[in-house]
Amino acid sequence: MSTRSITAVQQPVAVTPVPAGLDESGTRLWESVAGEFDLDVHEQLLLLQACRTADLLDRLSREAGRGRLTVKNAKGEEVTNPVITEHRQQSLVLARLLASLRMPSGEEDERPQRRGAARGSYGVRRVA
Repeated sequence: MSTRSITAVQQPVAVTPVPAGLDESGTRLWESVAGEFDLDVHEQLLLLQACRTADLLDRLSREAGRGRLTVKNAKGEEVTNPVITEHRQQSLVLARLLASLRMPSGEEDERPQRRGAARGSYGVRRVA
């Protein structure tokens, strides 16, 4: 199996085996990415957090399946079950972690453009 580096300038380091403590989704994600690409240490850390988030999403899904979509809060009002809210938040986290790895999609060999990064600092505006 050939591997492709997703780093632009730095030399890739050897891929570590699947980290201990990952569940099924996290392990599958790790193997699919680390098996295909040579990752630098910072990319391995991002991937590890993405794997842990994928596992957490599985646990939240199971918990949401056992409970109700709404619950009563301290005031007695019907509100969205906090498990569902947390699932939505963790889904956003996972999407951002995966996007930050900037892996090529499909048959592309190059890294995609950088997007979503913070813009440069803006000058101080004068107050008239």
